[in-house]
This record gives sequence, C-alpha cells and structure tokens, in this order.
Amino acid sequence: MTKDRRIQKLAIANRGEVAVRIIHACRELGIRSVLLHSEADQATRAWRMADERVCIGPAASAESYLNVEACVRGARAGGADAVHPGFGFLSENAGFARAVIDAGMIWVGPPADAIEAAGDKISAKKLVADAQAPTVPGYMGEDQRIDTLVEEAARIGFPVIVKAAAGGGGRGMKVIRSRAEAPELIASAQREGQAAFGSPVVFLEKYLDRAKHIEVQVFGDFTGQVSYLMERECSVQRRHQKIIEEALSPSLTPELRRAMGEAAVRLAEKANYESAGTVEFLLQDEKFYFLEMNTRLQVEHPVTEMVLGVDLVKAQILNAARAFQVWPQESLVARGHAIECRIYAEDAYAGGLPSTGRLLGTHWPEGPGRRFEVGVEAGDEVTPFYDPMIAKVIVWDESRLRAIRKMQSVLTESVVMGVETNIPFLKEMLAHPEFTEGRMTTQFVGQHFPEGLASADHQARRHNELTRAFASFAKTKISRGATTGSPMGSEDPTRAVWSSPWRLM
Repeated sequence: MTKDRRIQKLAIANRGEVAVRIIHACRELGIRSVLLHSEADQATRAWRMADERVCIGPAASAESYLNVEACVRGARAGGADAVHPGFGFLSENAGFARAVIDAGMIWVGPPADAIEAAGDKISAKKLVADAQAPTVPGYMGEDQRIDTLVEEAARIGFPVIVKAAAGGGGRGMKVIRSRAEAPELIASAQREGQAAFGSPVVFLEKYLDRAKHIEVQVFGDFTGQVSYLMERECSVQRRHQKIIEEALSPSLTPELRRAMGEAAVRLAEKANYESAGTVEFLLQDEKFYFLEMNTRLQVEHPVTEMVLGVDLVKAQILNAARAFQVWPQESLVARGHAIECRIYAEDAYAGGLPSTGRLLGTHWPEGPGRRFEVGVEAGDEVTPFYDPMIAKVIVWDESRLRAIRKMQSVLTESVVMGVETNIPFLKEMLAHPEFTEGRMTTQFVGQHFPEGLASADHQARRHNELTRAFASFAKTKISRGATTGSPMGSEDPTRAVWSSPWRLM
C-alpha cells in the first residue's frame, strides 16, 4: 500500500446530523474536527461537539455552505489537513474537490474526475452503456431548448420525468403527464437546477409508475478495488425525497441482488471511482434500470452499516489517508434487517408544512438494536434556512417484521417538544399493509397519503400524544436543564400545553 497520508485535523463542510456523525468518526480515529458553519448554526449540537469552529458566512446557503471559496478559506483558517463534505451542499461538486486539493488539503471523497463522470446524470448514462447496465429510455442531448425537449418528451411517450443533470435529492425533478404541461414544467426544472446546482441542464426519462427505488452501496479504495455493500430499499418517498429506507430490500432475489450489485461495481470501475458512492436503480416487473449515481455518502447509509457491521464514514477518512483496503466481496454477508426513518420538523397534519422554533426537550429511547443520529438538542433553534430533517432513527432486528415492530415502538417512545415532527406520519406508513408486506412502490405515499395525515381527529390524537409525552418526560431527565414532570406546574400538563407555544410531533 502507498504510504499513509496523515490526517490530524479534518474540516467538516456541512451541518446538522451528518456533521455530528463525522465528528464521532473523527473522535474514534483520534482526529481533531473543525466545523465550518454558518451564522445561523452557531451554538448547535455539532457546533458544541466540534474541537474547533470557523464561521464561513451568513445563514443563506449560497453565502456559506454552497460557497466554495468560503469553505476552502475556512478550512485553511482552521488548519485542516482534509475536508469532508458530508452529503448535500457541495458534496458532489467537482470544483470544490479540486479547490480543496489545490489548497493543499486532502479531499475525503471520490476524485473530481469521477464526480464529473459518474455524478453528472448525463455522462453517467454513457458510463452505464459502457458498463452494459440497462437504462430507462430517455433524452440526454445537448440541445436544451424548450421546444426540442417537448418534442423529445412526446417521442419517449408520456408520462415523462424531467431531471436536473447536476442535481439530486428531488430538486429539479418534475413529472410531465401531457404535452400541454411540458413547456412550463421543463422550464421550472431548468430554473430549479440553476438555483440549486448552478446548472440549468436537464434530461428526460420515461416515468415508470409502478417502480421500486433500489440503490446499491459501492465503495472503492485508492488501489482501484471496488465492492458492493448490498442494497437499500428506498421506495417510500414524498416529492422524490426519501422518508423510510431499509436494508436489505424485501423485493430482491439473491440472483437479482447479485446482478444489480455487479452492474453497480462495473459502473464504479468505469469511472475510476473511490470512496463511498451509491448507484440507484428503478425496479419494475423484475427488471432493473439505472437511475443515477450519487458520488457521496448517502443520508441512509446507517442501515447498510447495521446489517453488514461496517463504518462507511471511517472508511472514507481512512481511504483518503491511504490507510484502507476495501472489504473483499465474499466477506460482505448481511445479517438481519435494518430500517431508517427520517425525522422532519414539519406538521404531518398540514401536508408536511415545515415547523420552526426552539426545541424545548427531546427524548430518544435507547435500547438494543436502536441507533439515533441527531442534529439537535433541547434549546437548539430549528430555523427555516435549511432542510427540516433534524434526526434519523435506525433500528435493527433479526427479521424485517420484527424490525418494523421495533421501529413502531421506538417512534412511539420518542419525544420532540417545541416543534411539530412527522413521527405520527411515519407510524401510519409503517402500519400500512402495503408497507408491511413489502409491496410499496415509489407511488406509495402519493396513492395512500397524498395530503399527509387526515386532520379530522387531529386534536384528539394530539392530546393522546401529549399525554404520553409527558408521562415519558416524567421518567426521563431531559438534557440542558429541563426537569421531569410538567414544566408548567399544572395538574393536567396537556391543558397547560394547549395554552402555551409547546408543540409535539
């Protein structure tokens, strides 16, 4: 192996729970952490945990987390040897990767050339063709005129989905169901792509309306070896944003799993890929089609870690330091089943309307096979500036059904006070027969929960949740000075809540 490149101080160009996750990895590796944060993220949980902190700009992402120059300048000011971009923001920006390296620091992620080759949705499809993996019919041409794109959509056949070529996370994606609505939706996708990713380039695909979303985790080391770490089922989505993920998928046979994994490895090898990456597929009628490759760590990486007993973040850092060899494929044997639920600060009874405010208390019920990746604590402010995900709850058990039951129990015992959360929505989806039987597709939420949760019995259900929450609080000492029992000193704590700004879930 090549001589190790020592990393003594790592800058984290991100926020929230992923920043906390990387800080934990740094501690275990004996590396000092430098958090690059915006003005809005001062005094957050990651800010308190980091060894050092550098403010890189105002709350607006464009002036802080999406500002390449500010992030590089902040990392150098903190004396960092390396930079980890987390996920989102600049994590798939090849220009940022090059700027970090040009500044004399180590980039914790795939090479910039690999980001461009595999991360750009159009060039990735060309790699896929070379890797002999099936793709969805579509248009990836350079002619980006609206009229041309409308004609190509008609040729493909409606419904068609338009996607930002440089995008991810559901941004810049629109489903077009008729020629009449095509011009405006294509223009909208171009505008979103420009605003979110700095590029208005889009491409078209045939929209598969009964498909499952399956992604394969790959990891390449600096010697050129690539392995696949099985797959994740990500079909439960709202507006193309994942909500519940699990490993392994209940939909794959061993033969299909191997075929998808080997196709993902071929693609990564064609791109000369290293570090963590994810190849996403759509699965319909037992046939799979390449969707896109995410050249970064995924939000849902913990479920893979839970079933395989690996640490992807530490592997990323060690690989960047040239001190890691990828796990041999034959050694990667999954055990049990893991499920992740994303906890969003939003009102489940108002169609997912974001909820902001100060957290008054939290309780995450620890226990065997339970993992909590949390970006906030009591006293922290949930602001409107960023993605409303505040935590991830991950469970593991020996079978899928037992993992579902465990997750339902954990969510029932979890308490977040001060903002609304989507916990009631998650519980409803986990209990739906289509989910428990593993039959859900990417249309699951739209078909069964198009407006979130019905508000007819909202008040009664909220009262029951509050009663349970206060009972839990009475047994648990909440962090940062919150006391047990009713904080209002009322004989009926739920009555006090109705006359206060406290909000639960």
